[in-house]
Formats: sequence, structure tokens, C-alpha cells
Amino acid sequence: MSTPTDQNPFAPPTARVEDVSTSGPELAGRGARLGGALIDGLIQTGVYWLLAITLLKPMLPNLTRGATAGLGSMLSSMVVSILLFLLIQGYLLATTGQTIGKKLLGLRIVRSNGERADAGHAIGLRYVLVWAIASIPVAGWIFALADSLMIFRDSRKCLHDNIADTIVVKT
Repeated sequence: MSTPTDQNPFAPPTARVEDVSTSGPELAGRGARLGGALIDGLIQTGVYWLLAITLLKPMLPNLTRGATAGLGSMLSSMVVSILLFLLIQGYLLATTGQTIGKKLLGLRIVRSNGERADAGHAIGLRYVLVWAIASIPVAGWIFALADSLMIFRDSRKCLHDNIADTIVVKT
């Protein structure tokens, strides 16, 4: 005795599930991410050097005589750079998950699950911790190179994205 296929208890399931979406937010392109980083870098460098020239103008003759920077000078420069970054970009990062460059290019930093990235992830892990690691002589340079090159993976996540559990998406 044969049974129709729709009543066969051993037949594979035929249900269709089309309402379940497996796609998340659209990832930002590599070029757009590079453009945002370049814009942010130009802003940061411009403000840093404008501040340095303004504050150090009386000391310029001494600096041009070949004085070398020691460890203390390098550390203070890094701290000033981080503070400037926080003054320029911190509010936007903490409230919208964007830097000025990302905002201009329609990008946003979010957690890997698509939720809003808090300030600890967006600023602390993604920027400050990575800068601290990258400032270590030799090992930091290798880290920075590996961080940048990881964007070529299918996930488009850099090492700093993995550390902070973030992704960059189009808005």
C-alpha cells in the first residue's frame, strides 16, 4: 500500500521559512572606512600641529637646534594627542558611534550584534587601547600593520574591531 508524499511521515520537511532574516546591517566598504580614517587623521593632525605651533612658538629656536625627544616627551605627546582626540571626536563617538569622518561618509560604529556601541567599546577599546599597543616600539608597529591589513578579510573587521567587538556599517 502506498501513501501520498504529503502524508508520508518519513518525507523531508517541505516548510518554507522566508520571514527569518539572516542578514544584518550593511557593512561599510573598505574605501569608505579608509576615507573616514583619513579625514579624521587630517583633522587630528591639523589641530595638533596648530596647537603645538601656538604653544611652542617661543621655544622653536631651541627645538630647531637638534634637541632630541626623550621618553617623557614622547609620552606627553601621546597623552596630548589622545586628549585632543577625545575633545574633537569623543562626544560624537559616545553619542552616535561616529567620528567626524564617519559622519561625513555616512558610517557608524556599532557592536557586532548591531546594537549601539557604548563609549567604553567605541572609545576605550577601539581607540585608546589600540593606540597604547601601537605606541610600543617595533611590536606596536607590527600590531598596527596587522590591524590595518585585517580589513581585507570577508568580515571587513580590523583587529581593533575584534578587540572592541564592533563593526562599521552604513547609516
